[in-house]
Amino acid sequence: MNIIRNILTAAAVAVALSSCVSQKEIVYFQGSETAYAYPQTIPQNYRMAIQPSDRISVSISCSQPKLLEPFASNVTVGSNEAQRPAGANNEVYTGYTIDKDGFVTLPAIGKIKAQGYTEEEFATVIEKEIKRQGILNDPQVTVKFLNAQVSVLGAVNKPGRIALNSQRTSILDILAAAGDVSDNGLKKGIQVYREVNGKREMYSIDLTQTNVFNSPAFYVQQNDLIYVQPNESARVKNSPFFTFWGASASIVSVVISLTSLIIAITR
Repeated sequence: MNIIRNILTAAAVAVALSSCVSQKEIVYFQGSETAYAYPQTIPQNYRMAIQPSDRISVSISCSQPKLLEPFASNVTVGSNEAQRPAGANNEVYTGYTIDKDGFVTLPAIGKIKAQGYTEEEFATVIEKEIKRQGILNDPQVTVKFLNAQVSVLGAVNKPGRIALNSQRTSILDILAAAGDVSDNGLKKGIQVYREVNGKREMYSIDLTQTNVFNSPAFYVQQNDLIYVQPNESARVKNSPFFTFWGASASIVSVVISLTSLIIAITR
């Protein structure tokens, strides 16, 4: 009888442990009640800089529209959007591609370094260059990314490429757009591959911990590759054997209770 009791007790412990492991693997931001008992300062570590092969739009306006004619062949005159006005050529619509050395050639301005600047920073650089060359006295420049996107692969519900509509886009925003991590996905080992100054770096993110918000990869960059690893334990749990085991857990619990009662009565 002691042998039977020990076996059933071990089975109960196994069921309990499998439940605990499952919770630790699937719950986001564990310990947040303690970590965020008081308001925390939000890190402002997002900065999406222009890189080679990026495509950008450049819009220029000023108080005297006639002075904008030198830019009219390639720049959306008097507009803050990369739209294609009637009669304009395709370059206005497709924008400008940054070359492999990080430069872009703009009409009337010439070749100018773009790599490393954000949209706002490069707009300021262009404004200063226009003034320096004496082309305009009061230019207002807007620069926008046209092809900023990231790729999401692995155990998500909707893998694919996702466009970045804001410089302040977090990995949580991207995973939400990808339909969240799938049931077979590992939230503890999300990998972010990023090109930095001609080198590829990899960051590992654990969504079950609150320190995810402090990760240098929490805010994504254009051309990031995000890979969600498969969760082997989840794969096992979804196997026919584990499905049967899960369905049998309640039966095991009942058997344990009945056996304990019988043991108590027969003593």
